[in-house]
Amino acid sequence: MTIRCEACGSDNPQTSRFCGSCGSPLGARCPACSAPVVHGFRFCGSCGAALTGGESRIEREVDHVAGEPVALRSGALGGGVRVAERRLVSILFADLVSFTALAEGRDPEEVQELLARYFDVCRAVIVRYGGTVEKFIGDAVMAMWGAPVAHEDDAERAVRAAVELVAAVANLGQELALPRLSARAGVVSGEAAITVGAVGQGMVAGDVVNTASRLQTAARPGTVLVDEATYRTVRGSVEFERAGDQTLRGKRMPLPAWEARQVVALVGGLGRSVLPEGPLIGRESAVAIVKDLLNAVREERSARLVSIFGQAGVGKGRVVWELEKYVDGIVEDVFWHLARSPAYGEGLAFWALAEMVRSRAGITDGDGPSLARRRLAACLSQFVPDDTERRWIAPHLAALIGIGPAPGGERAETFAAWRTFFERVADRGTTVLVFDDLHWADAGSLDFIEYLVAGTAGRPILVVTLARPSLLEARPEWGAGRRTYVGLHLDPLPRPAMAELLGGLAPGLPADVAGRILDRAEGIPLYAVEILRMLVDRGDLEAVGGVYVVRRELEQLAVPETLQALVAARLDELEPTDRALIRDAAVLGREFRPGAVAAVGRTSVEAIEPHLGHLLEREFLIRDADEAALGRERYRFGELLVRDVAYNTLSLRDRRERHLAAADHFAALDDPELAGVVASHVLAAYRSGPPGRPDRTLARQAVAALRVAADRASALHAHDIALGFREEALSVSDDPGEMAAIRLEAAGTAQSLARLDEAEVHARAALAWYREHDDRPEI
Repeated sequence: MTIRCEACGSDNPQTSRFCGSCGSPLGARCPACSAPVVHGFRFCGSCGAALTGGESRIEREVDHVAGEPVALRSGALGGGVRVAERRLVSILFADLVSFTALAEGRDPEEVQELLARYFDVCRAVIVRYGGTVEKFIGDAVMAMWGAPVAHEDDAERAVRAAVELVAAVANLGQELALPRLSARAGVVSGEAAITVGAVGQGMVAGDVVNTASRLQTAARPGTVLVDEATYRTVRGSVEFERAGDQTLRGKRMPLPAWEARQVVALVGGLGRSVLPEGPLIGRESAVAIVKDLLNAVREERSARLVSIFGQAGVGKGRVVWELEKYVDGIVEDVFWHLARSPAYGEGLAFWALAEMVRSRAGITDGDGPSLARRRLAACLSQFVPDDTERRWIAPHLAALIGIGPAPGGERAETFAAWRTFFERVADRGTTVLVFDDLHWADAGSLDFIEYLVAGTAGRPILVVTLARPSLLEARPEWGAGRRTYVGLHLDPLPRPAMAELLGGLAPGLPADVAGRILDRAEGIPLYAVEILRMLVDRGDLEAVGGVYVVRRELEQLAVPETLQALVAARLDELEPTDRALIRDAAVLGREFRPGAVAAVGRTSVEAIEPHLGHLLEREFLIRDADEAALGRERYRFGELLVRDVAYNTLSLRDRRERHLAAADHFAALDDPELAGVVASHVLAAYRSGPPGRPDRTLARQAVAALRVAADRASALHAHDIALGFREEALSVSDDPGEMAAIRLEAAGTAQSLARLDEAEVHARAALAWYREHDDRPEI
């Protein structure tokens, strides 16, 4: 016999109380024996007990716990009557460790102030993750998820809150010069009786409450223990360590428990690595600073800029990943924007900013101008309520993303329109803009970031930039003297920290193997990660029961001396078809869409999809989760060095053919924003020709594409980029008349940049040619 769920129609075993498909309660049950009963019957078919009148077991339990009668009725309820329900909930209990000893000898008012600060911290964290503070008991706090409003990820929210809470208490101890101040927590999920609408008394009762209280007492200071039900639900996005069976007071049987170590993925496990994510070592303070800045931006409604500097692989991306996981878990809506300045085609004007606008508007590369304009209009209608302001902003954004002509006027007006758009987004909620690989960005993008932060007031906007130290060589005044600026510099980790990181990545690794890896890693986490990935890919290491064991004699396998050799070795381990796809994608830069890489390989998207899956599994590639949520696919190399090594393995002929295929693909999209991309690929194809034998036909195509790209950049007031394109065209062209025309264009661009000496040099050279040939320039 089965029970059909009225909510979703699924059949469930007779013993089930809740639907196994959707979690809904499964009909009425006998108050005496809890067996399912048929609607309309007066007596239980299992034990014969009366099904009407009297007091049910649920009523008795709720009445007993509450200490006063609770009205339970079927049908319409009178005003003020409270309703008891059974709910699947997650309960968090947390308390301070050894608080009695800490309070001993202190002034009562000092103790009271400490508890007030502690309770404020607890309440803020719990509310941030969507929980309900049920009660404060002495120095303990109890919170609940799943009622009065349930969410599909309530257990995960509870664990995230618990991990955040114990960390926040430790930070509070440092702030108050109380290094011994710490908390511990327990999270248990299960069925409970909920009193909806209860005022002045507890909302929840049941064994799940007692179990959570007992479990937190078994946790070590500064840790979080969860029960088996919570572990099964949350293990996709949180890393746990088995904590053994806990003997709890009042429990007849030991309780299996797990210790929550760290959040390793987005809500529901999205973005979790196939390999274990390494522990956060040596970057805790950077993550805490960025989180605090986000909270300050939200609370103070102010704009802030935080720049994170460090060499490739040192951990800049990990800091942002921790911030993204944090944002993903809190209740408040945060408008997240992340884009990278492309490694290939360096100097494309405002590329990352345009990508942010496209993403916010839901515009894809293949939408076409008409559809893109409609989506931009819909986005503006959503975020910019004032019609006059909307009409002013629209053409400036359209020009930025290449679906409309650039409006006339000075760059200041364009910047003002772009800033106003993001301010209106921030009017709807805290807004985060993450600019990755900023060292490849054009000067105009750097100018806009500083303009945005300096000129925005009263809006919660956090700008995060990631860059290599070379950015400060090109822009030494970056952030100087600004109260709203924070600069973080990440150095290589010391050997003890790297050893701890390696131990977290590969528990059980023999000491001699770990030592060799640490010697090669030289304090760069990426180096250690890539070495481990290679060993796992080769089958040298294998996870057995949560411990990595050596499967082959590593002494016979020399660890590559440099990371480049390591990446090349990993590429060689790929199947030929997968390796070919990696090389095709490398021509496109760090990020690419399936259509583009298929065009480079002169194949179809359907043909490469299985190989994209292989490369995702092997973690050579990462799928952009935000783009996937919008129904479109975009991939990026997990590490830029993989792209660089793959590209360098291509012969000059292969590079030329693939760059030309890429140029044809992007040109066919007929998108003005891609003019710089097309020009860069044609130029790269020209420069990949046989040394000493330039292809003049390809040179003419490169010059024409570079001039179009320069005009596009000038229209966006990115005159430094435009000048760069024009100078590239001069280096390729061998037509004196064409060069004179380009020099005149370069003179005007240099004048816009106030580089008057350069403008004069270009202008004099151009006019000399025109006078010599008795010609006049076309103006």
